Amino acid sequence: MKKIEEKRSSGLKIIPLGGLEQIGMNITAFEYEDSILVVDCGLSFPEDDMLGIDLVIPDITYLLENADRVKGFVITHGHEDHIGALPYVLKELNVPVYATRLTMGLIENKLREHNLTNVKRKVVKFGQSINLGQFRVEFIKTNHSIVDAAALAIYSPAGIVVHTGDFKVDYTPVFGDAIDLQRFAELGKKGVLALMCDSTNAERPGFTASERSVGKTFDALFEEHKNTRIIIATFASNVDRVQQIINSAYKFGRKVVVEGRSMVNTIEVATNLGCLSVPDNTLIDIEMLKNYPEEKTVIITTGSQGESMAALSRMAGDNHRKISVGPGDTVIFSSSPIPGNEKAVTHVINALLEKGADVIFQDVHVSGHACQEEIKLIYTLLHPKYAIPVHGEYKHLTAQAKIAKDLGMEKENIFILKSGDVLELSEDYAQITGKVVVGDILVDGLGVGDVGNVVLRDRQHLAEDGIIIVVLAIESGSDQLLCGPDIVSRGFVYVKESDELMEEARIVAVDAVEGCLDRGITDWGKLKASIRDSLSDFVWKKTKRRPMILPIIMEV
Repeated sequence: MKKIEEKRSSGLKIIPLGGLEQIGMNITAFEYEDSILVVDCGLSFPEDDMLGIDLVIPDITYLLENADRVKGFVITHGHEDHIGALPYVLKELNVPVYATRLTMGLIENKLREHNLTNVKRKVVKFGQSINLGQFRVEFIKTNHSIVDAAALAIYSPAGIVVHTGDFKVDYTPVFGDAIDLQRFAELGKKGVLALMCDSTNAERPGFTASERSVGKTFDALFEEHKNTRIIIATFASNVDRVQQIINSAYKFGRKVVVEGRSMVNTIEVATNLGCLSVPDNTLIDIEMLKNYPEEKTVIITTGSQGESMAALSRMAGDNHRKISVGPGDTVIFSSSPIPGNEKAVTHVINALLEKGADVIFQDVHVSGHACQEEIKLIYTLLHPKYAIPVHGEYKHLTAQAKIAKDLGMEKENIFILKSGDVLELSEDYAQITGKVVVGDILVDGLGVGDVGNVVLRDRQHLAEDGIIIVVLAIESGSDQLLCGPDIVSRGFVYVKESDELMEEARIVAVDAVEGCLDRGITDWGKLKASIRDSLSDFVWKKTKRRPMILPIIMEV
């Protein structure tokens, strides 16, 4: 028994704090004795029932409780679901951040926006390693839908863990080198304790097409639509896609306008770092559009996911101050909808079609994630002892678990974790040994975490059935009803057409108040409860609705 305890004290703990059972909010802690390093720190976007919420970030209670042991954040790439929560987290936990050059450029933009100037940052090159307490982390070149994506080889006394980050195998990338498969093979020969592999496309057979294949599609579309203005919506962070659009525009003699704040910021950072090559006099300011024939212009814009405030959605809704869409336009969606966004994307497409625009939304996108054959390749090169599928909903994780099993891995060596699970592993054993606090922290405007389940429930209640406000005044000392109750309604019924109902509701409120006062009940809490109960019953009987009822009592 004693030997087991000694063995287990030297185990590596892997603790996902987000990013499992969902798309987004990726963050994982690695812990060995007195050292914790954190891989990625992403956000997710609100669900439909999170009314008014802007962003969702991970609960880092566990990291704050162990702040003295946290050595730093190591970031795989620059997508929002991997870096978006950093500014919020670093305000509470100021530790160093390590990332490749474009990833760090995007992070620095965020830190400036949040006035975080005292965060230690280090740009890491591919093949370079950094030492963080008990860990050494090596950055390995991979391919993804953003430049400078990295896999991580995490060396610990318990063994090597390889974290792929988001990746695919692209032998002909638009920018930079192909994925460093040789390094993966070398690590496989050394011996890999565990593989944490991207599961996003684990359900899809075959290989993911090269990003460069999209360039040929753009050339064909530019040739076919040479007499119309072209508007292309894509992800702001997909620098390679933007590069190919610019290449096609230059080839066909078109000027390019970039629209959407996140798109402008990303392109500026990528250009400054040499990750994007723009021919002279190709990019023009949006104010210059009117100086060129429409068929000689291309607009690259945000909004490919149907986001209500993005530039393309504003164009579709006639709310854009500078650009209006009409029959002379070809709109290309160079993306596929993220699960859950299909309805919003369809809404934008329909609005554009109604305006007479020609909308193209097929065959102009390739994924940035590995399909089944690429996942098999990584497993085959690394020969990991344990498999830990990451990045995806439960169905994606189980799809990758099946791939690992088909490749001959033992079922007991494959771990489908949930956020908060503590997986302890070494060469001799691996098991889930506990759970830590995890959850969603909701960001609404400048408020971080001040909107919880109770507030969300209230918002849903208001959205579904509206509110009735009951206002009355009671004389101080005599406890006599001086004024009211008056009833104000919002989102419940249209008051001008419901005079009779509102008058009946007022009488019910009067009876409730006077009934309490006649019985000598002057406690405001009991008065409010009586008004709420009486009105709630009345309204339900009359309308089968349950609006929020808010009594306001003033003492005069």
